[in-house]
Amino acid sequence: MTELKSALTRELIIDKTRYKLTITPQGFKLVLKGRRKGVEIAWHDLVSGDAAMAVALRASLNAPAAPVSRSRAAHKRPLAH
Repeated sequence: MTELKSALTRELIIDKTRYKLTITPQGFKLVLKGRRKGVEIAWHDLVSGDAAMAVALRASLNAPAAPVSRSRAAHKRPLAH
């Protein structure tokens, strides 16, 4: 088997969305095509089990706020006295 000594980059299509996957000796990074920020996991974290918690925390912090629907917004208006 060949040892990974330098970065290896590939394009993936997941649900019609293009991503760039970069695999390095230290870990891997998955980003939307044309973007810089994405999910980065170190091999050590993946093997030790810390990766799942780190990804979940990062995803919750980076997730966009859910839009408020018009019907829900109407219920949140202050009542006139």
